[in-house]
Amino acid sequence: MKVLVQSDDFDIAAEINELTQGRTDVGAVVSFTGLVRDFHGDQKINQMTLEHFPGMAEKQLKAICLQAGKRWPLQGGTVIHRYGPLYPGDQIVLVIILSAHREAAFEAAEFIMDWLKTDAPFWKKEQTSTGTRWVNAKESDTEKCKKWLK
Repeated sequence: MKVLVQSDDFDIAAEINELTQGRTDVGAVVSFTGLVRDFHGDQKINQMTLEHFPGMAEKQLKAICLQAGKRWPLQGGTVIHRYGPLYPGDQIVLVIILSAHREAAFEAAEFIMDWLKTDAPFWKKEQTSTGTRWVNAKESDTEKCKKWLK
C-alpha cells in the first residue's frame, strides 16, 4: 500500500488510475475523500491547520494499512493525508482500497478512516472568527474505532 503524508493537494482520478492501470483482477475500488468544512458545530471555520510528527505519522499509517491487509483480502491501496494550512473545500485525506470483492474494500476503507479520525498522529487546529482552537476526536468516533481494534 502506498502511504503519503504531504502538504500538496492530490488528484483522486490519477491516484485511482495508478492503482488500477492494467489490472483485471480487481473487482472493487472503494475511495473516501475528506474535505475541510466551513463549520464545526455553530462556529464558522476560516482555516484549519494540520500538524504531525514527520516520520512517525508515515510509520503509523503504514502499520494500520498492514493491519487492514491482514484482516481483509486486499489487492492494493493508497492513503494520502495532508498537513499544513487548509481552507474550506480543500481535500484533507484520501483512502483508496482495492479488493476482489466490495465488502472487503468497504470495510477496510472504513477501518482505516476510523483509525485516522481517532488515533493517527495528526493534530487539528481550527481558526474561527473568535480565535483558534485545537480539535479533539469525538467520543463517538473513538468508540467506533475501538470496535475494529478488538
